[in-house]
Amino acid sequence: MALFFISKTMNKKDPEKLLETLERLGKIIDPTIKEILTLEIPEEFHDLTVHQINAGGKRLRPAFLFTSCYLLGGKTKDAIYPATGVEILHNYTLIIDDIIDNSLTRRGRPTVWKKYGTSMAECAGSFYASSIFEAAQRSRHPLITSQIFSKTLKTIMVGEIDDVLCDRGEKKNEPFVKENKYPSVDKKVYLNMIYKKTASLFESCCALGGICANGKKEDIKLLKEFGLNLGLAFQIQDDILDIFGDPKKFGKKIGKDIQERKGGNIVILYALEELNQKDKKEFLNIINKPKIFNRDIERGIELIKKTDAKAKAEKLGNYYNQKSKKALKKLPQNEWNQIMEFLSDFTMQRNK
Repeated sequence: MALFFISKTMNKKDPEKLLETLERLGKIIDPTIKEILTLEIPEEFHDLTVHQINAGGKRLRPAFLFTSCYLLGGKTKDAIYPATGVEILHNYTLIIDDIIDNSLTRRGRPTVWKKYGTSMAECAGSFYASSIFEAAQRSRHPLITSQIFSKTLKTIMVGEIDDVLCDRGEKKNEPFVKENKYPSVDKKVYLNMIYKKTASLFESCCALGGICANGKKEDIKLLKEFGLNLGLAFQIQDDILDIFGDPKKFGKKIGKDIQERKGGNIVILYALEELNQKDKKEFLNIINKPKIFNRDIERGIELIKKTDAKAKAEKLGNYYNQKSKKALKKLPQNEWNQIMEFLSDFTMQRNK
């Protein structure tokens, strides 16, 4: 049913409609997510448990798992539980990310820690972590699915640590961070960090889709290549939107990476390489302030706009977008291949 629905309703000529339909595909798993998340959890803790998942989200990662499965001839029923596990895993990392970044809202709602407190958010995170493997147990290939989930989760958390070590701000009472911070962040450090934190999950989603369809090893390898490069392009576009996005469309505060003193944003990296000494000093003074106000963020963005950082970031994102499409050319040429190519292009065209 889902396969027929998506193939008949996806408007490949309209990027916004394409994304909307893909989101509907991803949300097929919502009932299964809530079933698994609340399994063995007392009813009085259900609201705490599902708060994060109820915040919504595009469900792009499970949607990519489904489309990868369909590309190799698989069916929805074979991918339901791996797709569920992927989305639970993703939301688990968001709970952790919000605690680390002290984020107050996500998708227009209070974050789990903000609504329930840090200790309860950590407990909720444990529910998510265990539920990832409950989904794997119900999968068609439980062992390999569990192995991929385990490896991916560890990789993302290493990326999360790298992201913190890239920050220019100080984290009080955290000696490990202080002792191990990167003295400087360059493109190599940045790309390694975003592979781990973002692209590795896209890579795993596409690989799992192929595994669900009992795909050939060479096809699964190509799907991984597609997902990896798509994930890199996705994060680069996120960095661009953080500085230059429309807040009404992006759904997040513009300049949040400046406010959080992020060293791992490609636009900020390129800008710092290009700014003259006076402007660079002013920008660094902004992100080193004890408290960064909206006027500081606005001034930081003004300084970035003096450079070609946006154009350079777009060029880098398009490079990885083209690499993702190159992998697709070696995979079966069918309707799903075409849809995935459109999605790859849309990654660098999206405004949210």
